[in-house]
Amino acid sequence: MRVGIDIRAISDFGVGTYIRNIVRTLARVDLADEFLLIGDAERNFDMSKLPSNFRPVALPAPVTTARGYFALRRCIRDERCDVLHIPTLFWLPPYLPPCPFLVTIHDLLDYMYRATKGTPRMRGMLNFYSTRYMLQHAARILAVSNFTKNDVARLFQIPFNRIEVLYNAIDERFLLGHATDPERQFIRERYQVNYPFILYAGRISPHKNLVRIIEAFSALKTELAREDQLPDLKLIIIGDEVSRHPDLRRTVIRSGVQNDVRFLGFVPIDVLRIFYDSAKLFIFPSLYEGFGLPPLEAMAHGTPVVTSNASSLPEVVGNAAVMVNPENVFDIMRAMQKTLTDQALRDKLKARGYEQVRQFSWEESVRRLVDVYRAVSVDPAPQRRDAVPAV
Repeated sequence: MRVGIDIRAISDFGVGTYIRNIVRTLARVDLADEFLLIGDAERNFDMSKLPSNFRPVALPAPVTTARGYFALRRCIRDERCDVLHIPTLFWLPPYLPPCPFLVTIHDLLDYMYRATKGTPRMRGMLNFYSTRYMLQHAARILAVSNFTKNDVARLFQIPFNRIEVLYNAIDERFLLGHATDPERQFIRERYQVNYPFILYAGRISPHKNLVRIIEAFSALKTELAREDQLPDLKLIIIGDEVSRHPDLRRTVIRSGVQNDVRFLGFVPIDVLRIFYDSAKLFIFPSLYEGFGLPPLEAMAHGTPVVTSNASSLPEVVGNAAVMVNPENVFDIMRAMQKTLTDQALRDKLKARGYEQVRQFSWEESVRRLVDVYRAVSVDPAPQRRDAVPAV
C-alpha cells in the first residue's frame, strides 16, 4: 500500500504538531507500507532518521490555492498513491483527488465562530458547500473526538459510520518527567518568574475566553486578599503576540491587575514544559475545542487544571479536572480559588491527571489509522448503513 500524506500545513499552529506526531509514530509502527511525505519534508524532518519506507516528495505550491490543488492532484496520479491523507480541513475547490482520500478534522471553528463574524456571506456559503462536497466524497473522515464527530455529522450531513474517532495525544516531550532545579532556575533568570502563578497556554483568540480569565483572576485576587493568601500570585499567559489583541490589554487595565498579569508570547515546548511544571494551577475555560491538548499537557506535569464544561473538554479531561461554566466569571473565579487553597483537592487532581494522560496514546491512534488506510485502499466507499443525522 502506498499512502500519500500532505504535510504542506506542517508549519500551521496545532496542525503541524499533529502531522509531526503522526509521521514519527508511523515510522515506529509501520515498516511494511510506503509513505510519501508530500511537501517540504526534508526541511521539517531529518529523513535519515525515518525508515526507508518513507520518501519525501517536493511540492512547494501553497495549500489553499488552485495551483496547489492541481499540483497535489498531479503528484498523486504520478506517484500512483492508493490513499491520500489530508491532515486538516482547509478550503479546497470542489474537485476531488484521483484516489481515495481521508480528511482529519480537528474542529469546526471556522463554521461556528469566525465564519459568522465579518466573513462575507457569499464567501462563507462557498466555503461551507465546498467543504461539505469534499467531506461527502471522502472515503473516511477522521475526527479527533466524539464531540467533533457529532458536529461533523450534524453540520455536513455525513453518516456516522464514515467518521472514525482517532484521539490526539500529547507530544512526547511533555512526558520527560518533572522539571529539574536547574530548569526552574532557568525560568527564574530568563523570564524573571520568581513568584507563584496561574498559567494559561494556547492560542489567543475570542473562543479561548481570555477576557473572562483576566476578569476572574481580578476577582480572585480580591478574594485572596481578604483571606491574606497568596499575595504575590500572578497570571501568566503564553500564546501569540498580545500586540495583535489590544482588547486584552484594555481588560487588564480595566480590571486593575496590570501589575499581576504577564504576556510572554510564544515559548518553545522545552520551556513550556517547565512553566507547566512550575504553575500552581492551569486555567483553560475555552468556549469551543475540537479536542484541547493543553489541559492534558498540564496534567502530565501534575498541575491541577480548571477547564470548561463545554464542547470536547469533558470528554478529554474526564474526572481529572475542575470544570466550570465558561461564560460565568464568578464560577471560574470560585473554581480557581478552591483549587489553589484545597490541598486535598489538589492531591486528588494530580493523581487523576496522571491517569487521564495515559488514556491517550499516539501509538494506539496511529495503529488504528493504519487499519483505516488499509480498509480504504480495499473498500473506499463503504455502504452508508447509518442514517444521516437530522439537523
